[in-house]
Amino acid sequence: MSVPAPGAIDCDVHPALPSMQVLVPYFDEYWRSHILMRGLERDNYTASAFPPNAPINCRPDWKPPKGAGGTDLDLLRSQALDAFATKHAICNVLHGAQAVFSEDLSAAMCRAINDWLAAEWLAKDDRLRASIVVPMHSPELAANEIERVAADPRFVQVLLWEMGELPLGRRIHWPIYRTAERLDLPIGIHAGSSYRHPPTNLGWPSYYLEDYVSWSTGFAGVLNSLITEGVFVEFPRLKVVLMESGVTWLPGWMWRAEKTWRGVRAEVPWLEKSPIAYAREHVRLTIQPFDAPPKAEQLLRIIDEIGSDEMLLFSTDYPHWHFDDKDALPDGLPDHLLRKILVDNPLKTYSRLSP
Repeated sequence: MSVPAPGAIDCDVHPALPSMQVLVPYFDEYWRSHILMRGLERDNYTASAFPPNAPINCRPDWKPPKGAGGTDLDLLRSQALDAFATKHAICNVLHGAQAVFSEDLSAAMCRAINDWLAAEWLAKDDRLRASIVVPMHSPELAANEIERVAADPRFVQVLLWEMGELPLGRRIHWPIYRTAERLDLPIGIHAGSSYRHPPTNLGWPSYYLEDYVSWSTGFAGVLNSLITEGVFVEFPRLKVVLMESGVTWLPGWMWRAEKTWRGVRAEVPWLEKSPIAYAREHVRLTIQPFDAPPKAEQLLRIIDEIGSDEMLLFSTDYPHWHFDDKDALPDGLPDHLLRKILVDNPLKTYSRLSP
């Protein structure tokens, strides 16, 4: 299959900062002076998890004549929104601001990114929605930023990194989840690392290939942490969206988590249901990259093993390069599932997209 049916909801596109200099007008007086005095506007703070020159990070035909992929709104309109007949697209800005050690500087940078995104992107195309960028080293400041930005209904989600300082289920992060649940905002967890620790269980890799492929095990760790620490028990209305995680690793995780839980469930008595049940109820995955098997019957078997038709969300991952031409959906998906992936599941996940 190539272009999806008109009206699809793209749950992961990536506008990018052309430079830190574009944020200068969006800092308050104190931080603007501070940024300029220290010359911080001369460093773009590009997220190391997505090096600009890695081929997978931008399709050649989607790269603007100047600058990095995702920096040109007109190109995003024509290549992602118009080309895929998209009704809404959720913008996820991947930037090092979330990983800056200084909590106050990180919060100021995240605030500026959110205001820049609202003014320079959301205000210029009614189809665009966005995730709230928050300072991950200070859950208290992150919760404050969620409160501030959530007043704008065009922001539909909170954006976190997959791998950071601590596992995401730990209670230090709960102020973020408490605020998000109260405001009916899903938590979007995107592939990538702040590299406080090696991204693999074996230590630091040598090549981007090792790093990127290891992210699926990182997402398995995210689910282990969120479920085992009791996040979904404490916040029963919370939804989590795993973005750019891949899909085909999920059945194996389900089997292993279920079997292990049955043997050690006395250790986590607060879990009233199995890990699979919590995952199916609370967790969603964007479908790029789908890492689909080569045959349609194998794909259908994976869908059957996941055991839910509500967990998958359409995404193009624009401008990242995870599929060829306009083949944004793998062949072999049944029609009823296509409708759910493209429209129904995103609407159920993101309440702010509904009229």
